[in-house]
Amino acid sequence: MMVDWKNLLNGARRKDKVKKKVTGKAQETRTEIERDYDRILFSTPVRRLADKTQVFPLERNDSVRNRLTHSHEVSNLARSLGVALAFDSKIVPEELIPQRNLPALLAATGLAHDLGNPPFGHQGEYAIQSWFKDNQSERKKWDDGSLNTAMKQDFLKFEGNAQTIRLVTRLQLINDDYGLNLTYATLAALMKYPTGSDGVSGNGDVARKKHGFFQSEKEIVEEVWKETGLQEGIRHPLTFLMEACDDIAYAVLDAEDAVKKQLVSFSDLISFLEHHGDKNNAIKTVCNNACDKHKTYRSQKLSPAELNEISMQMFRVSAIGQMIRDVSATFLKEKDIIMDEKFKTDLLSVSKSNKLCQVLKKFDKEHAYVNRGVLEVELVGYNTIRGLMDFLWDAITQRKNPDELNSRRNTPFASYAYNRISENYRRVFESDSNNMPVRYKEMQLLTDMVSGMTDSYAISIYSELKQYNHEH
Repeated sequence: MMVDWKNLLNGARRKDKVKKKVTGKAQETRTEIERDYDRILFSTPVRRLADKTQVFPLERNDSVRNRLTHSHEVSNLARSLGVALAFDSKIVPEELIPQRNLPALLAATGLAHDLGNPPFGHQGEYAIQSWFKDNQSERKKWDDGSLNTAMKQDFLKFEGNAQTIRLVTRLQLINDDYGLNLTYATLAALMKYPTGSDGVSGNGDVARKKHGFFQSEKEIVEEVWKETGLQEGIRHPLTFLMEACDDIAYAVLDAEDAVKKQLVSFSDLISFLEHHGDKNNAIKTVCNNACDKHKTYRSQKLSPAELNEISMQMFRVSAIGQMIRDVSATFLKEKDIIMDEKFKTDLLSVSKSNKLCQVLKKFDKEHAYVNRGVLEVELVGYNTIRGLMDFLWDAITQRKNPDELNSRRNTPFASYAYNRISENYRRVFESDSNNMPVRYKEMQLLTDMVSGMTDSYAISIYSELKQYNHEH
């Protein structure tokens, strides 16, 4: 069944159903989807991204990217694709204001796509997952028989993508249960993996590769699908574009950062691409363009570091331009299959830039991600998160009255540690409207707190709790 753009760009909000919209207070010139971008931009989780790892944890070089700069760059690339589709391709009916809503929706999802990621990047996700796996049947046993398989998998396979949906629908504002109260359109497009943890599949369907929401938000997600004409396992068409922009940013910009940190040189990158490129046309075009610029800059009086940096800037421009053009062309070529809900892979993998992207990712993996400094700080992050989870789990579960979630804790340390958990997370945990099983709520308070931390705050509070734990 083909989806309809009128539903896909649904500008209504969940809160509208229970509370009438206030009109007449101010003249609003923005569309509802444009307002979503602004709500996300000014939210606290966006600011926290400035101290969350992209590739290089706790990086002191201001020119090297963090999670915030990455998110702004993904948002910018996605908006550019939205502008091209709205003005050049005209795939959306004019009455839906595509010239404004397509760029705004793609920019909003690009900005928000990493909000739920824990500190220390993917190493943080792995630390959370491994803690639950290792403590499933040990001293801190959490599997008390009250949870179904999907509820357990929410934590054993903890996902930053699912935490993003939870953050924007529940956690961000504390005066109601609607979070940022984003439009149905934005919530649907933000869901990279529209399936629960019990629907994950290894059959190659990109939408079911991981889970994109927790069981605690299942009813919200089902409401979003109903309002946008989607269903489990079916992505919003614009999600494919946002995903491609994220992959492009990772592939190209991580290589640029590796050069900025002087782990490798511009010439190293070009040699690697030429060696592994198999005479691929996209790779040849990008390398030739970058090398022509490099030759020009060599005639100028630049230091080796300056020559490397400006050559990489030109490489970045050429590579991103090539990949964006190819992704846009692929989306237009496949749009009927996408709208018919039958497109099961990602856009880059079937674009002419697939080889370029894959070789760049191989370069990043071999020359940036295995750098000793990166591995050392990742280890610190891994140990920090697991240590924090030990302390906070005791603080959450050691209650004098197990049936009262806000009961006094059993020890002074547990009381202190519980009080260090953010108030709005505790409020959601203790709320009467939270109808999840007690054990699920305890585990979710733990992951809410840990995933909301920045890198430096996680290290700081771990050191603080470790000190007080030893004293008591």
